[in-house]
Amino acid sequence: MKPISIYQEQTMTSLEIAELTGKQHKHVMEAIRKMEPAWMNVAGSNFRLGSYKDANSQLRPCYQLTKTECLYIATKFNDEARARLVLRWQELESEKLRVKSEKLRVKSEKRGVLLLGCSDEEILEEADDIIGEELQELNKYTANCYSPTDIGKVYGMDGRDLNSFLCDIGIIRWTHGQWMLTPKYRNQGLTETKSFIYHGNNGRRKTQSRLVWTEKGREFVIGLIK
Repeated sequence: MKPISIYQEQTMTSLEIAELTGKQHKHVMEAIRKMEPAWMNVAGSNFRLGSYKDANSQLRPCYQLTKTECLYIATKFNDEARARLVLRWQELESEKLRVKSEKLRVKSEKRGVLLLGCSDEEILEEADDIIGEELQELNKYTANCYSPTDIGKVYGMDGRDLNSFLCDIGIIRWTHGQWMLTPKYRNQGLTETKSFIYHGNNGRRKTQSRLVWTEKGREFVIGLIK
């Protein structure tokens, strides 16, 4: 299974689900496909489809599910298989928490030594560095992506105009406070999610996500405009 960043939501592949439950991977894939339409209707998103190399180095499809998605699929399994999945998720979350705590402890110790005798301004600069590291981790896949404004300005549109156009023709929709691809266009490598950090009226730090377009997505959108 692909290593999970401490800043990203943990997932489990259908391969690991098959191994834990003692089922053939093809049967797990079939169960996921059958249950996906109901999930899309309720949750508004489909399951993330990836791939892996088999014993002959051939690419084969597999799903990568969040904890909620995984436990939804597990409703079709027997009690013992569900119990194994629940315990495995407990292990994953405990390990993630341990790794995160250790990294934060090491960073705190290093920065604590460095900040002894520092001015308030230097401490604030160090805090900005910490936030910058978090953003860099969150946005590591968005370096070469384009915002709606980047794409739209060539055709005399601002970001709002382009989003409205894409919404009108069913490419994106406003969900949970942000623009998201409609199910038909997900998992095609068209977009990524870029995170921004800001402070609310109460002074607490918040993270906001925005949809950005990959090179493939930019070409797709340009084709629609033309």
